[in-house]
Amino acid sequence: MLIMSRVRIALTILTLSFTSVSAFAQTPAPAAPPPPPPGWNGSFGAGLALTQGNSDTSTINIAHEVTFDSASPYQFRSTGLFIRGDSEGETITNRLALDARLSRKLSDRTSVFAQAQYLSDEFKAIDYLISPTVGVAHHLVKNDRTQFAVDAGVGLITEKNPGLEANTSGALTAGQTFKHKLTPTAELTQRASGLWAMDDFDDALYIFGIGMAANITAQTQLKAELLDTFKNRPPVATVQKNDVAILLSVVYKF
Repeated sequence: MLIMSRVRIALTILTLSFTSVSAFAQTPAPAAPPPPPPGWNGSFGAGLALTQGNSDTSTINIAHEVTFDSASPYQFRSTGLFIRGDSEGETITNRLALDARLSRKLSDRTSVFAQAQYLSDEFKAIDYLISPTVGVAHHLVKNDRTQFAVDAGVGLITEKNPGLEANTSGALTAGQTFKHKLTPTAELTQRASGLWAMDDFDDALYIFGIGMAANITAQTQLKAELLDTFKNRPPVATVQKNDVAILLSVVYKF
């Protein structure tokens, strides 16, 4: 009887064990956590154009775009562009534009930001233009193929022109960006922005750009862009309001 009791106990334990294992096997595994944010990423591009013969010219352009995205609601983004051109030993283009923006997400599509813009353009008679602003940005369209965002802000603008004192006033900004993947290896980009001085709304700076990039490899692109810079009130009458540049460059993504 003692042996039979022990057999029954052993069978009972085995039965409970197999039942537990079977139940555990049927329980669905928890969903995998989302991938971590990419951290630092961006691109660096450079282009060079040379002509010789009736005229000797050279033009270089260097650009960067850097983004830092973390698990927090904050995101940092910076872009820059340097263009310099020489013809027959004389400088014909010399322009540097930089901006940096720190954003805080309020939702998946809306964020508030603080940003700073810098522009130096020898042939627009701008020694420097600095504009710190704060504002709101919103994505009207945001999916895997298309992004369309608008923003508006308020802040200050300080502009220094050759031979003149620096002038500071309040400023208003508005901007728009558009990105669309035409194919898995080609992308169309477009951007526009306006910066107005509050003490004279006719004194405005408008920038428009449209470009296309096509992948060469997984980390390199060939990019073509048209950039139009319009200053509605140049500091001197001999400076033209509008400047158009066509930029060709090779871009390295990281």
